[in-house]
Amino acid sequence: MKKARDVIGLPVICVETGKQVGSAKDLLLNEGWEVESVLLEAGHWFSEATCIERKDVIAMGDDAVTIAAEQAVRPLNPSSACRALLFGERKLKGLPVITVNGQQLGVIEDVYLEADGGIKVIGYELTEGFISDLTEGRRWLPMPDAVKVGDDALIVPVHASEALQEIFGPKEE
Repeated sequence: MKKARDVIGLPVICVETGKQVGSAKDLLLNEGWEVESVLLEAGHWFSEATCIERKDVIAMGDDAVTIAAEQAVRPLNPSSACRALLFGERKLKGLPVITVNGQQLGVIEDVYLEADGGIKVIGYELTEGFISDLTEGRRWLPMPDAVKVGDDALIVPVHASEALQEIFGPKEE
């Protein structure tokens, strides 16, 4: 399993030409908690946003994201219902995670992706703030069976609080 932030910043390499076509700026997640697209860094100040759709990604490795052909780089569809992890009005980072009974479990700092392919989100890394991160560490919340993403919070079942696990470093297998 890997953190989404481990993918962000990686070069995107075309295996056909060996050319770097950009670098990963953010991950766009669909309603099924899967990576829908990899958003690329803008080349210029006023250039349009570009992305690579999941179907065009060969692998999200430790050192690079690989794609088959340069034609996989496409303009970003602004009407997409996807949520970004780090940027935009609908970003996940910073959203509080609250149980149905009103208990705040923390704030989303990152998401964890499955080991095979890194497409499916399998959990969240939660923080309670900088000082708490230093003294108590962050917490890992495995993906609950029911999650409601609102404009201002992520709502999870009451029993999700029992699944929280303390982590002091990156959660890795």
